[in-house]
Amino acid sequence: MDPIWWILIISVAGPILGSAIGVLAPSSKLLMYNMLSFAAGVMIAISFLELIPHAINVSSVMIAVLGIVLGSAVMYLLDRILPHIHPGLCTQEQGCHLKKTAIYLLVGIFIHNFPEGMAIAAGIVEGTKLSMMIAIAIAVQNVPEGICTSAPYYACTKKKLKSFLVSSSTAIPILAGFLITKFIFEQISPALMGMLVAATAGVMIYISADELIPTSCSINSNHSTIFSFMIGILFVVMLGLI
Repeated sequence: MDPIWWILIISVAGPILGSAIGVLAPSSKLLMYNMLSFAAGVMIAISFLELIPHAINVSSVMIAVLGIVLGSAVMYLLDRILPHIHPGLCTQEQGCHLKKTAIYLLVGIFIHNFPEGMAIAAGIVEGTKLSMMIAIAIAVQNVPEGICTSAPYYACTKKKLKSFLVSSSTAIPILAGFLITKFIFEQISPALMGMLVAATAGVMIYISADELIPTSCSINSNHSTIFSFMIGILFVVMLGLI
């Protein structure tokens, strides 16, 4: 099978798996925190070890810096108008008063996932291996997000299939972002490509610093999330040696 197909499958696996867990099984907050921390480690390592150096090589330092700022600014603006993920929303026992909140959260994740699809496509400029690593990191991150949308929605509707399908729909913008960005990268100059790759790094750094790391560190009595973060970084380093 073409590696691109594997990348697409992995990209959508996170929201779908998380949505299934949210309606079928109780979730472990500690496990979700560790998954978020691992994803943060992978994203940070990929950004600084792969994407930013490539952006500098194909353009310049100033263009790369501008791209990082641009990507971070876009995510900041999205965060100002869209809801964040809250661990307290990730259970089925919260009650129907969370249905509206779950819908708002679903909309927020739906929009947030478009830049994530762009990030996966941006990795292809360095080869399918990097794109695969980004897809894995984003898929791991999206499992808790899927749980956080499907579980409270199911608690209110008591309809497993509907809750699963509604929550799984957040995979659509990932695919859209991937396909659109891949098409754009085939048409643009190296300088603009460098800026977009750097912007992708800015998006991933912002997501890690603003959401993944603070959320995973909210369990102060357990240091496992720190180790998960380090494992994520080492995962990227080791794959880079293969």
